[in-house]
Amino acid sequence: QVQLVESGGGLVQAGGSLRLSCAASGSIFRFNTMGWYRQPPGKQRELVATITSGGTKNYADSVNGRFTVSRENAENTVYLQMNNLKPEDTAIYYCTLRVFTNTLYWGQGTQVTVSS
Repeated sequence: QVQLVESGGGLVQAGGSLRLSCAASGSIFRFNTMGWYRQPPGKQRELVATITSGGTKNYADSVNGRFTVSRENAENTVYLQMNNLKPEDTAIYYCTLRVFTNTLYWGQGTQVTVSS
C-alpha cells in the first residue's frame, strides 16, 4: 500500500535546471532507501541516484556533479535537483522506495524533456 507521487517534470532548454519532488505515503519503514530511475525514449531504464535514511548518496556517473539528491525524512519526501541539463537527460523519471524486505516501490513517473 505504498504510494509514491512525483512532480516537477517539464520542458527545459539545454543548460537549464529542474527540481523533481517525490512524496511517499503508506507503510513507510523508518530505514529505507529512496531514489530515482529514468527511462529515455527507446532505451532501458537506468538508475540515476539514491539516498538512504541516513543521508548516504550515490549517483550514476552520467549525472554526478550535475544532479543532487536530497530528502526530508520526517515527510518521506525525496528531491532531485537537476542542473546543467543535457538533451540526453530527456526521459521519464521514476521515484523509488526500497524497504528492508528489499521490495522496490515505484512512482508513476514524470516526463523531463531537454531541448537543444
